[in-house]
Amino acid sequence: MLGYVISEGRGAADRLLAEVADHLRREGIAVAGAVQINHDTPDNPKCDMDLAILTSGDQVRISQRLGPLSRGCRLDPAGLEQAVGLIETELRRADASPSILVINKFGKQEIDGRGFRPAIGMALEAGIPVLTSVNRANADFFEDWSGGLAEQIPDTVGAAMSWSRSHMPFRDARTK
Repeated sequence: MLGYVISEGRGAADRLLAEVADHLRREGIAVAGAVQINHDTPDNPKCDMDLAILTSGDQVRISQRLGPLSRGCRLDPAGLEQAVGLIETELRRADASPSILVINKFGKQEIDGRGFRPAIGMALEAGIPVLTSVNRANADFFEDWSGGLAEQIPDTVGAAMSWSRSHMPFRDARTK
């Protein structure tokens, strides 16, 4: 019920998860969660990062500009928590019954017990499969947290679609 990809290359996992979510939604599948969208800007050597909330289409900025010489983490924890709150609200709605939860990544915030970790737990507890990505550097932490129950999926759209379809209960948008 917990699948993840490890992709190489900047933004590769973001693009893969966004494409999977888009395919599933076009098939009429009720998809909840968030995918990351990176925006290159000419005045900033580092991209701006937004989370696109899949159920509403809202975008939440999760990066902060720290200046061109900064080396610290650019994640805006307040933005991330805003996105998490939107997802958790969606998971709690009585009339919402997503067939799958797609989360942009299990990263440092989740390792530390914050970020999307509670939402992932809520979904799994409700029998909703979760598809996410994990940075190779965080894979051991993720495996420890998941108790070995997570399944690594090859980082292709086809493999992620196949995994998603095989783990979803039949609850799609056409039957709501």
